Formats: sequence, C-alpha cells, structure tokens
Amino acid sequence: MEQTTPHPVSAAAAGTWLLGDLEVNRIGFGAMRLTGSAAFHQGTPRDRGQAIATLRRAVELGVNHIDTAAFYFSRLRSANELINSALAPYADDLVIATKVGPARDADGEWATSARPEQLRGQVEENLRQLGRDHLDLVNLRLMGQDSISEHFGALAALRDAGLVRHLGISHARREHLAQAEEIAPVVCVQNRYGVDAPGGQEMVRACAERGIAFVPFFSLAGQGREAGAVRAEHDEIRAVARAHGVSPARIRLAWTLAQGAHVLAIPGTGDPEHLVDNVAAGALRLTADELLSLDSLGRSAG
Repeated sequence: MEQTTPHPVSAAAAGTWLLGDLEVNRIGFGAMRLTGSAAFHQGTPRDRGQAIATLRRAVELGVNHIDTAAFYFSRLRSANELINSALAPYADDLVIATKVGPARDADGEWATSARPEQLRGQVEENLRQLGRDHLDLVNLRLMGQDSISEHFGALAALRDAGLVRHLGISHARREHLAQAEEIAPVVCVQNRYGVDAPGGQEMVRACAERGIAFVPFFSLAGQGREAGAVRAEHDEIRAVARAHGVSPARIRLAWTLAQGAHVLAIPGTGDPEHLVDNVAAGALRLTADELLSLDSLGRSAG
C-alpha cells in the first residue's frame, strides 16, 4: 500500500526531546557530508552554494539540531564555516552540537587525540568558526582511551566558565558514561548504531534509563561509514520501502526513531532533495511486523 509524504514536511513530526534545557526536534542534521562527496579530504568538494542552500532549507523544514565539528573539513570546505555563512545570525531555538577530541593538521592528516589541556583550544576554535560566544553542546569524541575523567573534567571546567552549555560523549562505552556522570551531567551519547549495525542496544537502554539522548551516527551509511551508503540495500529494507512507497533511506531513519523517544537522528546530506526525504522520515510510522523484520538484520549482522 503506497503512502504519500505528508505535506508540509516538517521535522516537528518526529516529536521533540530535551538536550538539557534545550528542546530539539528528534530529527536533526549532520554536517559532515557538507564538506564533500566523501569523508574529509577524499572525493570531490561539495558545491558551496548548494551546501548553504541545504542548510537553510533544513532550518525551513524545522530542523533545530545540527551536529558539526571543527575537524569536519576537506580541501576546500569547512562544515563550521558553511553553517556560519548560511545561518548566522542564528535563530534562538537552533542548537548546534560540536565535537572535540580528535585533532587534524592543516593538511587534513589525523594527529593524536588532544590532551585534556588542549581541549580549550579546540572549543575556542569551534567558537571562532561558528561565530558564537558559547557552544550549546560539546561532545567528547573518544579515541580508544579507557579513562575519560581528565578529558571530561577539562570540558566541565569550560562549562563552568560559560564557554559550553551542555556536555555529551561520543564513541563511548558504558564505563565511559559512568565516569563522565561522576563529573558533570551528560545530556547525550553519540555512538555508531543503525538497523544493520548491531552492538549498540545496551547503550540505547542505558541512555533511556537515565533520560539521556542517544544520537546514532552512520544510521544511513551503515557499513559504508564515512564514505556513505556504498553497498546494495538489504532486501528487507527495500521490501518495507516498497510497501510504503518511500525510499530505503526513509525506512532506515524511521526504524532509528522507533527505538525510543530519547533517540535522535542526525542524517547528513549535501543534496536538498535528499534532505526533504530524510526529514519526512519523522512522520513515518512502521508497523510492529515491519520493525520485527528489520530487527532481524541486526541479529544476523551480529
């Protein structure tokens, strides 16, 4: 049975969640892919005008949660600079989440993870690029370390100084969440998770128990990760997409949002048409049987 896209498409259809005291629509926007057709220095740089138009269109569609980072840049594009150019002066309800921890040099090569005392410089770099005097939300992106207490403590000090409003963690395990919560409130966890990316359900549940947002990345790209959706789509996803008359991408996002009221989606794209399709996923409700069919993909992948 074909389902038409509700009109007008609005991110509000997905419902809302509180990141601390900041209310956001559950379907947001990830800025990484604005910098090019593939991750970071690889691929062809995205057309600047199209990237700016995509950001402005996202806000028009009700997106008020944008995920970015100073290390999202390619040869000719910087995600933060594009956001600044497209959206400043920023709307009062727009929440911009950034990440710190990883470091890249001017040539784009990855350096070692920042030391705790270097995090202030990374926060200030995000502030400069975005043209803001404080950051709404900063996620500590972990790079394999076992203890995050010193790093998270450094961010908590910046929160106390007024440079940062709320804190989260990314690429984290349960023990990392426990360590962070001993230092300061955690409003979100960003981990890889998707219909065919198993292993994240424990953190999804842990966040639900604590009233913390769970913000998955690569929920659309799947195994393609930074390179995007590079493999053939699963038959189960294509079948559900045909039943609703929508794209497989919309099914992936609808499944993600169905995992809990605290689960937020941040799909990224530099294509305005793909953007509209992604945002429309917020209004799509999958049946219990469809969710069970899609759940089997995670079990088989695991």
